[in-house]
Amino acid sequence: MIFKAYSLTNEIDLNKIASKCNIPKKYTWEEPLILEGPTLAAILNRDVDEKTRIMIFSFGSIVMINTISQDAQAIYNYLKTVKPDLPPNFTKYTDDYELREAGEPTNDEDGELYFTDQYAIVPKIQPYHAELVAVVIAKSVALERIEEQVEKILDKVEGLIDRLDKANLRLSDKELARTTAQIIRHEYNTIAYIMILDKPDITWIRSDAEKFYDRMSHFFELNDRYEIIRQKTEILNVITGHFASISHSLRGLFVEWLIVILIVVEVILMVADLIKPH
Repeated sequence: MIFKAYSLTNEIDLNKIASKCNIPKKYTWEEPLILEGPTLAAILNRDVDEKTRIMIFSFGSIVMINTISQDAQAIYNYLKTVKPDLPPNFTKYTDDYELREAGEPTNDEDGELYFTDQYAIVPKIQPYHAELVAVVIAKSVALERIEEQVEKILDKVEGLIDRLDKANLRLSDKELARTTAQIIRHEYNTIAYIMILDKPDITWIRSDAEKFYDRMSHFFELNDRYEIIRQKTEILNVITGHFASISHSLRGLFVEWLIVILIVVEVILMVADLIKPH
């Protein structure tokens, strides 16, 4: 089985796509929307077999299974009709993967699972394998996109630190609010939408599915990458907190000096009034 994953955006409304495709189902953010059969054939404008499908995740990733190269542009064009603000460069965050069968009898307790950067080998492909591979690589490419965005925020914060280092203490509330909003958005995207710490339902039912998912998640370092993002986000929160304190202190100091100046002016006016000849 051939997998191709893309991370397009922060969020995709699956119910809009389901409605457009006449799929009579309400989707929550925990489950992907699966396009296959005649519905997928109409979108791709070509015949598809039962092994071809596309999984769309609410956190902005899509995974194409056993498709051809032209299908990526076709599904992107279709999603643009549902979400017009998709970025033009949809191939920036992508990954390829394969699932191969060893040809041995199905026995996950005794059989071997083997993982590389390009493929995974299982004793015998089960129906749940496609879902679990898709979930892992969908999360992986989404993390790749967020990792880059966090680095951009760090670079921006570094610029603010350089300004402070040069005694340029003026930081606007809008600038601080924008940076803080970006940090909160990334926290929300990684924890709420990508749901790194959540497992697919099948892993709670079948121990072999749980074993495969845990091994593959570990190989793609999903938890470790999530933890690094979380730590960087905490550092950013601390830094922006310091910026806010400095900004508030400066504003308070300005108000105090303004009060002092007003008092001095009032005293001068009183003295001038007293010494003015009547």
